[in-house]
Amino acid sequence: MSATYLRQATQADLPKISAIIADAKAYLKEQKINQWQGNYPLSADLETDIQNGISYVLVIDGEVAGTAALHQGIDPHYLEIEDGQWANGPEANYTAIHRIALSGNFRGQHLSGKLISGLITISGVLGYTDVRIDTHPDNKGMQHVITSNGFTKRGIVYMAEDDPKRFAYQLLIN
Repeated sequence: MSATYLRQATQADLPKISAIIADAKAYLKEQKINQWQGNYPLSADLETDIQNGISYVLVIDGEVAGTAALHQGIDPHYLEIEDGQWANGPEANYTAIHRIALSGNFRGQHLSGKLISGLITISGVLGYTDVRIDTHPDNKGMQHVITSNGFTKRGIVYMAEDDPKRFAYQLLIN
């Protein structure tokens, strides 16, 4: 059995995180999903995540296999929601999972669920009881991973990207 765990990213992880994001962009393009097909996420976004202590990596047998950011507090993109509402309102105290991606070397091993589960656990340890996430309407694979981890679709939010519409999900934990 392989050693699998989540840890906070360091500056030394930035090249691997950038490679994983580039690989995810290419994979989304192959799937004809218009998510992350512009400049976002920029290397500066990834570096800022690390500096702010919100970047995490999934490690499998010593190799960085996945990455995500765990935003804490109000996300301005989540203040307005269409076709639904947040269970605790738009200004509740929550974490938001962003920029989640797996290396193509680990695709198909159901590790996205482990990454999300780890981020939910970290959210709880940090004292949060509300976790939110979003994904592109065409990203059926991520929608499945999100709902398989207990999240409920709450509505539609918009990101600052070329194709901004996102399905928004929420999980309340105790």
